[in-house]
Amino acid sequence: MSQVIADARIDDLAVNTIKFLAVDAIEKAKSGHPGLPMGAADYAYVLWTKFLRYNPKDPKWPNRDRFVLSGGHGSMLLYSLLHLAGYDMPYEELQQFRQWGSLTPGHPEFELERGIETTTGPLGQGIANAVGMGMASHRLAAIFNKPGYEVINHWIYVILGDGDMMEGISHEACSLAGHLGLGNIIAIYDDNQICIEGSTCLTYSDDVKQRFESYGWHVQAINGHDRAAAAEALAKAKAETDKPSLIIAHTTIANGAPNKCGTAQAHGEPLGPDETKAAKECAGWPVDKPFYIPDEVKERFAARAKELLGDYESWQSMFGKYKAEFPELAGLWTKMMGKEVPSDLEDQLLANIDCEKPTATRASSGSIIQELAKLVPSLWGGSADLCPSNKTDVKGGGDFSKENPLGKNIHFGVREHGMGSAMNGMAVYGGVIPYGGTFLVFCDYMRPTIRLAALMKQQVVYVFTHDSIFVGEDGPTHEPIEQIASIRLIPNVTVIRPADTAETAIAWSWALNHKNGPTVLALTRQNLSPVNDDPAKAKQLKKGAYVVRDADKIDVVMIATGSEVGTALGAADILAGKGIKARVVSMPSMEIFKSQDKTYQDSVIPPSIKKRVIVEAGIPFGWDKYAGDEGLIIGMDRFGASAPYKVLAEKFGFTPESVAAKTEEYLK
Repeated sequence: MSQVIADARIDDLAVNTIKFLAVDAIEKAKSGHPGLPMGAADYAYVLWTKFLRYNPKDPKWPNRDRFVLSGGHGSMLLYSLLHLAGYDMPYEELQQFRQWGSLTPGHPEFELERGIETTTGPLGQGIANAVGMGMASHRLAAIFNKPGYEVINHWIYVILGDGDMMEGISHEACSLAGHLGLGNIIAIYDDNQICIEGSTCLTYSDDVKQRFESYGWHVQAINGHDRAAAAEALAKAKAETDKPSLIIAHTTIANGAPNKCGTAQAHGEPLGPDETKAAKECAGWPVDKPFYIPDEVKERFAARAKELLGDYESWQSMFGKYKAEFPELAGLWTKMMGKEVPSDLEDQLLANIDCEKPTATRASSGSIIQELAKLVPSLWGGSADLCPSNKTDVKGGGDFSKENPLGKNIHFGVREHGMGSAMNGMAVYGGVIPYGGTFLVFCDYMRPTIRLAALMKQQVVYVFTHDSIFVGEDGPTHEPIEQIASIRLIPNVTVIRPADTAETAIAWSWALNHKNGPTVLALTRQNLSPVNDDPAKAKQLKKGAYVVRDADKIDVVMIATGSEVGTALGAADILAGKGIKARVVSMPSMEIFKSQDKTYQDSVIPPSIKKRVIVEAGIPFGWDKYAGDEGLIIGMDRFGASAPYKVLAEKFGFTPESVAAKTEEYLK
């Protein structure tokens, strides 16, 4: 009995340590969200000291449990736990919360070395990332686990809140998780019934239990401040391996703050000196010792780390034997974890696909994916219910499902936002280069997830087809006008709009070799003829722009992307017949071209030649840099229309004849 009492006392000390490290950091910063860390401290402590498996000395251990704080505004909960658990989260950094150059920004930012599994903050993203992690872990377990060798058998734990539950992305992702039976996901819903504007009853009356049961989740409800109940619920959740689990933890926001607990004030404002003092006095906590960590608490977390070291060493020993017994799988493991790509990928692709036949670049991409499925084992993806249009499927690869985790084709359903976030989860999980397809116009549904992929510098490939007004009959609702320009605005996103099959092959190769950010492949619905007489010339796509046709004396430089490169070449032929000599430049990627040195840029677009014509069937925004003060931009300044694509090309001025006429008039 005395040991139980002693343990309870240390548990109380540990929970209060977690709370008041958060409170003190937020108070010192005069900015932050104390409510979630204080309300979640009890069950979070139980999770981290009794269930979560980790090794702070090897934070990238592949079989570690993942912990995702979806309610990223409660970041000091995570930072406090990481410090106590022994990760590289120095004590001094807790005191620099939200300050310039600190390791403790206002919302968690992906950094595996410090135990931060993903970037969270925009609500709903964390839980949706966790779904992607669950998908990746199920696939890798199916590939690598053998009897007696559980290479992948970890859990994915998530804390999410009312805001996450309200955001539509959580509906998309959690529905998919239930359908796929991702039984290693355990989510704790911190149900404190408070949002920024006040009580959640202002806007929110969902029956969350029924909602998640309808998705196919295992659901429990507990008092989130009852540590024994939390431990029991987590154990039951682990025992349910066929369904993802949700634990609804009823909590009081800012639990322990005598005057501000249960209030909206506690969500996003420091408690203030008086309330901080009152809360510490109520807890019997030293008022005059900010950032206080009792020795007993340090010892408790150190003991847990030591205990977990045994799990880690057992796994390492097992994996050493695994590599000896299954050398081929061990080799595959190395390739997938390293996201390896053949050094001669470009040549293999160009040799094995038909670059001569006029083909829509979406179809070219489809043929390329068949080859990539053989060459790049970590590549894995699908489409948001548009596979027949996006051409993203691997023929004969099978469908990823609860029954077939080895399936190479993911069916995300009509869930673009959820798809994008799940892809981010796959990317940060490791071993997977995710790709996902939809129509370019629907990238608007995915913008937050594209932005986060860019922020985290994750290798994600977006296959965005039907890339212009030449979608045709579907009309302006499905014809992207502003989307290409708007994605180009996102830092660290590379947009590639290839002009033919050969360029599409090189674009895919570039995307698979580009490890530090997402790539958008913008692909056509309509057939395109080759723009080069030799497909190997398309390798110059790696520089972002190159000359596809030159002239001995250049009167005008014509710069185009995608399907409009062929149009510009046709216009150049017409102009040549009138004695006007045009250099035609394919610029599939502004971002790659901008990264080249000035010497190369000037060799493609000579500064001395001021007469330039830009041709792209989208909003002209962003082209001024290359058009210059005297340039002409032929683009779209209105939405499209419903008609056959050749009619649209004629009506909107994207035929060779129209471009040639506008260029001739411009040069007068």
